[in-house]
Amino acid sequence: MGLIEDAKRVATEFEYPPDEVNRGVKAFIRQMDEGLQENGKSLHQIPTYVTGVPNGTEKGVYLAVDLGGTNFRVCSITLNGDTTFSLTQSKVAIPRELMVAKTSQELFSFLAKQIESFLKTHHNDHFEEHHERRKAGEAMTEEHFFQLGFTFSFPVHQIGLNRGHLIRWTKGFDIKDTIGKDVCGLLQSEIDALHLPVKVAALVNDTVGTLMARSYTSPGKTGTLLGAIFGTGTNGAYVEKLEKVTKLKKEKESGDYDTSTGNMIINSEWGSFDNELSVLPNTEYDKALDKESNNVGVHLFEKRVSGMFLGEVLRRVILGMVKDGKTQLFKDESSGTNDMHSTTTIADDSPLYKQWGIDTSFLSVAHEDQSAGFRITRQALSRELGIDAASAEDAEAVKVLVEAIGKRSARLSAVAIGAVIISTGNLTLTAGDTVDDKDQQVLEEEVVDIGVDGSLVEYYPGFEDYIREALREIEGIGAKGEKRIRIGIAKDGSGVGAALIALVAARKEGL
Repeated sequence: MGLIEDAKRVATEFEYPPDEVNRGVKAFIRQMDEGLQENGKSLHQIPTYVTGVPNGTEKGVYLAVDLGGTNFRVCSITLNGDTTFSLTQSKVAIPRELMVAKTSQELFSFLAKQIESFLKTHHNDHFEEHHERRKAGEAMTEEHFFQLGFTFSFPVHQIGLNRGHLIRWTKGFDIKDTIGKDVCGLLQSEIDALHLPVKVAALVNDTVGTLMARSYTSPGKTGTLLGAIFGTGTNGAYVEKLEKVTKLKKEKESGDYDTSTGNMIINSEWGSFDNELSVLPNTEYDKALDKESNNVGVHLFEKRVSGMFLGEVLRRVILGMVKDGKTQLFKDESSGTNDMHSTTTIADDSPLYKQWGIDTSFLSVAHEDQSAGFRITRQALSRELGIDAASAEDAEAVKVLVEAIGKRSARLSAVAIGAVIISTGNLTLTAGDTVDDKDQQVLEEEVVDIGVDGSLVEYYPGFEDYIREALREIEGIGAKGEKRIRIGIAKDGSGVGAALIALVAARKEGL
């Protein structure tokens, strides 16, 4: 068997056919419902207490801060009321010692001081007026305060629009004093200590922010149903009927929320879909990756979909073929059998031999390579992996593997998107319609709008096309239903999205 045939044989392990897609959708819908009824399920289905989405006419100036890793970002967003906005921001690195501080106060005091510095630089008039009023002993009303959305990308138990208790730190943070405390309250205390005209109005998940940002900038007639991230990680937040979120009534600490819309945005945390592996594909490469990960047995959907893991899946596949004595990948030992007229060598310190050695950007390069003899892929193999003088056949084999892994990721992504669309009833057909009537014109009021963000959906070649191919294969969507689905990029959920959630919170307070 030739090398390309060997690669195609391995690639078949990553096929995810229509019947498996439909099994996945049914399981996803079932786990969505379970998560809405009880905590502790595979799909967390976290109520966000945000009960409406913007329509593009909103106006005002709002603040947003984003603590998502080793940097802290402060933004002010001016909503112009015509689906446009302007944004001013600053970013600062979090000192390593504060990531492992003894007390919460040390970290949150630092964050509040960054907000103070930002206000002095970009909103000094408002800042000075506030201090003059305070000195004069004037009464302060809510309208004198900036409303702030706090994007906090760590696991929290949210119990209100601006209340959430930290479950655990990740990403190198480890401040034991913070566990179990309300992170919004901690930030507000330090803001108040500096007498800043700022109210922490909303605790924000960046995926929820993606949904809000998309709904503001591309409102349409139907509003945005789903905000989804397909990047380093993957997650989705969507608009759910309030009556289906039955676990809210069981929550002892459940905060107040507006019931007038009949809806609530749910943060699905779908990276954990099917941790029990009842329907997810599970190759030997997936098993090995999970076994050697730092969170074995969880986030199994994310480990098959997101950019953080696709490079590692590919590395394990390539390494398996290299070690297999029966395949000829990177084994041109004679210059006479290599179109480069050289012998193929793999450096002893090649990233191929190291966990996480292949970045997902390599997959994008190989996937779209149409150059003669796959020259671009061969250059990337040499530059990034220390594999010199790879043959055209080697590069073509790698491309076959890359396409299979990338396509599976996109088709799995379609499972999540399709399940949300079907579960929420947003593609209910009218009398006389047939799901496969693909030539009928789609009316604006029939559009199902989805906002997406992340490197995979934005930069990976053909990712959306693969998603749409799978959506057409889903029972209840089909060719006509897929045509009604509009997918658009929604940038900066942690900035403008957070500001929009602060706006929703302010409206709830009657501001």
